[in-house]
Amino acid sequence: MPKYSCYFICIILLITSKMFGQNPKKTLHTKSTTEKIIIDGKFDEASWKNAEIATDFLMNNPDNGKPEKPERKSEVKVIYTNEALYIAASLYDNEPLKIGKELTLRDNFVTADHFGVQLNGYNDGQQEFRFFVSAAGVQMDCVYTEANDEDFSWDAIWDSRTAITETGWVVEMKIPYAALRFPTDIKQTWGLNFYREIIRDRQQFSWNLINNNINNEANQAGILEGIENIKTPTRLFLIPYSSFYLNSNKSQKTYGEIRGGLDLKYGINDAFTLDAILIPDFGQVKFDNVELNLSAFEQVFSENRPFFTEGTDLFNKGDLLYTRRIGESPSISIGDNETIEEYPSTIKLINGMKVSGRTKSGLGIGVLNSVTENTSVVVKNNDTGETRLATLAPLTNYNVFVLDQRFRTNSSVSLVNTNVTRNGEFRDANVSGLVWDLNTKANSYQFQGNYLYSIINDVDKTNGFKTFAEFNKTKGKYRYGFGGNYVSTDFDNNDLGINFQTHYHSFYGNASYRILNPTKLFNSFRLNLNAYSEFDNKSGKIQNNNFNVNVNSNNLKNDYFGYGINFRPFIIYDFYEPRSVDETKYVIYPETFGGFFYFSSNYNRKFALDFNPSITFFNEKDRTNYGFLISPRYRFSDHLSFVYDFRFNRQNRNIGWVDFDENDNTIFARRDRITYTNTLQVKYSVNNNMNLNLSVRHYWSYAVNNDYLTLQNDGTLTDNLDYNTNKNSNLNTWNLDLSYSWWFAPGSQISVLYRNNSFLFSRDFSNQFERNIKDAFDTDNLNHIFSISVRYFIDYNSVKNSRFVKSFTKPKERIHF
Repeated sequence: MPKYSCYFICIILLITSKMFGQNPKKTLHTKSTTEKIIIDGKFDEASWKNAEIATDFLMNNPDNGKPEKPERKSEVKVIYTNEALYIAASLYDNEPLKIGKELTLRDNFVTADHFGVQLNGYNDGQQEFRFFVSAAGVQMDCVYTEANDEDFSWDAIWDSRTAITETGWVVEMKIPYAALRFPTDIKQTWGLNFYREIIRDRQQFSWNLINNNINNEANQAGILEGIENIKTPTRLFLIPYSSFYLNSNKSQKTYGEIRGGLDLKYGINDAFTLDAILIPDFGQVKFDNVELNLSAFEQVFSENRPFFTEGTDLFNKGDLLYTRRIGESPSISIGDNETIEEYPSTIKLINGMKVSGRTKSGLGIGVLNSVTENTSVVVKNNDTGETRLATLAPLTNYNVFVLDQRFRTNSSVSLVNTNVTRNGEFRDANVSGLVWDLNTKANSYQFQGNYLYSIINDVDKTNGFKTFAEFNKTKGKYRYGFGGNYVSTDFDNNDLGINFQTHYHSFYGNASYRILNPTKLFNSFRLNLNAYSEFDNKSGKIQNNNFNVNVNSNNLKNDYFGYGINFRPFIIYDFYEPRSVDETKYVIYPETFGGFFYFSSNYNRKFALDFNPSITFFNEKDRTNYGFLISPRYRFSDHLSFVYDFRFNRQNRNIGWVDFDENDNTIFARRDRITYTNTLQVKYSVNNNMNLNLSVRHYWSYAVNNDYLTLQNDGTLTDNLDYNTNKNSNLNTWNLDLSYSWWFAPGSQISVLYRNNSFLFSRDFSNQFERNIKDAFDTDNLNHIFSISVRYFIDYNSVKNSRFVKSFTKPKERIHF
C-alpha cells in the first residue's frame, strides 16, 4: 500500500508542477571578443562564426506555444566587449517581398515586422530594458515592469542596422552597457528574451515562451550566461542644446528668442544614474488637448516634457506623482475690481535632477528634485488705475524619494515620500506611502495595496490618509479580483499629485474569461464583468455605483470587435458638483443604462477604419447622452500615411452647477451640450532617421442652458425663474503643428517646428459650425511660433579618446642638452 501511495504522490506532484510551475527557462551562453564589430547588418566578423545560436522560437499570440515554421525560423547570436552587448539576428521568411517595412517616427511600431531583445541585468523577473528595431530600421525602446507595462518615453542611445535579404531579413544591434543596469559581479547572469513579430499575420514569437496563462511576462524570460570580468567605461553623457523661437500674434509685435541649456547623464556606478537638466527648454513639446470642462474637477493633461517622462517607473509607485504640478501656473486671489495684466501659462523651471537605480539585493532607490522660480504678476485696480506686484508662485522645491525592495522575482514593497516646500509664508506639503505588490511563486494570485498619509502646513495644519487593498486571481482562463479603499476627509496630495475625492470608501470586484489559443472564430476573446460601489464616509450615502459587462475579441482576419452594456441601478448622491464649502451638500442624480460597440479593422490593409458609437439613458425624461467616433486611415506607401479622427458627443438635458446667486443659493442648469473634435495626423518619413509630421486638432464644444434650478437641502432641484445671468459656454480651440525631425547622429537631433493655435471662450456665440471654425482661423486670434532646436549627444569616452584631446594630454617629449 505505501508503494502505491508513493506512486500516487509522485503523479500528483508532477501534475501540480505542470499546472502551477513556471515555464522551463532556456539558457544562452555568450562569449567575449576584442574584435571591432561594425554595425552594418553583414555579420562578417570572425567573432560571429563561433557564437552560440538561440533558435526554436515559440508563438506568443495568437496561438500560444506553437513552434515557429521552419521556413520562418529565427536565429540569434550574442557576443560582448567591455563596452557593449552585440546581437545578430537572422529572421528567415519564405516570402521576403511581403515583409512589412513601413517607416515612421521612433517608438512607433505601425505595420512593420519587428525584432527585439529584452534584458534584465539582475535576472529578478521584474524589470526589463527592451530594444526593438523594425525591418525598415526604425528603433523602439522601453522599460518594462509588471506594474507599468511598457514605458516608451524612455530613450536610450544604441545602434542598429537592418537589411532585407533573399531569405528574409537581418538585424545587427549594439547595446552599450550605459543603456542597461546590472550588478558589479565578476560573473553576470542576466534575464534574456528575444521577440519577433510577423506583421502580415499578426503573429508574435519569443525565444523563451511567454505563457498567456500566466500574468507575468518578465518572470518568463530565459537566461544569458557568459558575461565575465567586464570593465565598463565611464557613463558620462552631455547633451547641450540651442533653440531659436520666433513668436507672432496681433496683440504683440513679432519677436525672436534664443535659448540654450544642457542635459547631463552620469553613471554613478553600473546600477545608479544621475539625470540633470540645466535651464530646460520645453518649447517644442506636444500641445495639450484642452477641453471645455464643466465638471467640479480640473482637467488632467498628459506629461509631454521628456525629463518628466523618461525612466520614471520607480517614481510612480503609489500614484503620488502628477508631474504637471511642477511648473503649472497656480491661481491667485484678487479683488472684484482688479485684473491681472499678464498671467503666465507656466512657472519657469530652473533645474531638475533624478537619481535612480537598484542594488544587487533588489533595493531600488530613486530621488527626483526640481526647483521653480519665484514669479510675480502685476495686478491693476480698475477704479484707480494703480498697480501692485503680487506673488503668483514663490521659489518652490519639489522632491520625490522612493525605496523599492523587490524579492522572490515577482513581488515588491515600497516606501514613497513626496515633499513640496515653498519659500516664505506659503503652503508646504508632505505625503508618505507604503506600497506593496505580493504574488505567489507561480503567479497565480496577487495581493496589492497601499497606505498613504498626508501632512499639510498651511493656515491650518491638516493630516489625512488613503488606503486600498486588493486580491486577484491572475492565472488561467477564469480570473477574478476584489478589493476596497478608504479615503479620509483631510487627505490631500494635490501639491505634487492629483486626487479629486475624499471622505469616501468603496468596494469593487471583477471576473473574466478568456481563450488562450485561437478557435474556429476568434484569435482572441475575453469576457469581463465589473462592479463598483462608493459611499460617503459621513452620511453613508451611495455616491457612485456602476456595473458593466463587456466583450473584446479579435477574429481570424485580425479585425477587432468589442461591445458591452453598463448600468447604474441606484440613484447617487454627488457631494462635489454643488461646489459648496458645506461638504454635507449634495445633488441627487438618477439611475442610468447604456452600451457601446467598437470595430477596428486590420491595420495591415492600406485602408482601415475605427468606429465606436455609444449611448446612455437616464431615468429622467428626455435625458440622454450619445456619441460616436469614426476614424479612417490610409497608408499610401511605406513612407506616407494619414489618420483622420472625428468625434461627436451630445448630452441632452444634462444637469450641472453654474453659479451661486446673491443670496448664496446654489444654482444648477438643465443644459444641452454638443462637442465636435476633428484631428488629422499626416506622417511622411524620408528614411528611418528623418520625418515630417503634421498634427491638426480643432475642438468645439458648447453648452446652452435651457432652465435654471435651485439646489434644495434634500439634494433635489426646483425651478428658479429669477436667475437670468448668461452662463452659456462656448470653447473653440485650434492647434496645428508642422514638424521636421532629423536624427543626424545617435542621440543628436535637429528639429524644426511651425505652430499656430487659437483659444476662444465666450458666453455669447453662434452654434453654427462654419462660424466657429472661421473664428478659429481668424488672424486676430491666431498665435504663430516658429522654432529650431539642435541637440547634440556627447559621450565623454569618445571625447577622451579623440585625437584632439590626446594631442593635448599626451606627455611632452623632453629635450636633452
